Amino acid sequence: MQVAANKVIAIHYTLTNGDGQVLDSSQGGNPLSYLHGHSNIIPGLEAQLEGKAAGEEFEVTVEPADGYGERDDNLVQQVQREAFQGVEKVEPGMQFQTQGPGGEMVVTVIEANDENVTIDANHPLAGVSLNFKGSIESVRDASEEEVQHGHAHEGDMADH
Repeated sequence: MQVAANKVIAIHYTLTNGDGQVLDSSQGGNPLSYLHGHSNIIPGLEAQLEGKAAGEEFEVTVEPADGYGERDDNLVQQVQREAFQGVEKVEPGMQFQTQGPGGEMVVTVIEANDENVTIDANHPLAGVSLNFKGSIESVRDASEEEVQHGHAHEGDMADH
């Protein structure tokens, strides 16, 4: 069975950046299961897996436009420290969930002092070329419920 829309795919992968630094990996754990064709993974990876079969290995580079997008300097802004009421210490690297114009979003603190906090609403991997290396562990037909819900249901994988 081949990777196609409305199939549940399980992959093992290691994700590295251009410097070879490991950013994420499923190795040593459970494979990542997703419903193909429903935007459950980044578009560049999903497109490159199309047509492959269980047991195949893959090595794919996804450019920012097909991953988490290009960096947008307009998403870096300074807000008043009082916007973080109830948070005792605000430091660079901390992440907070907030409400943005398009819904909930995560911002990362870049700088902070007693008066102002500089935040970045770009995805941490925006502007980064992503290198995936892995294997397709299984491919199966999705259930009607999975297709209706738009995602794979955990614990429902069968080897195909």
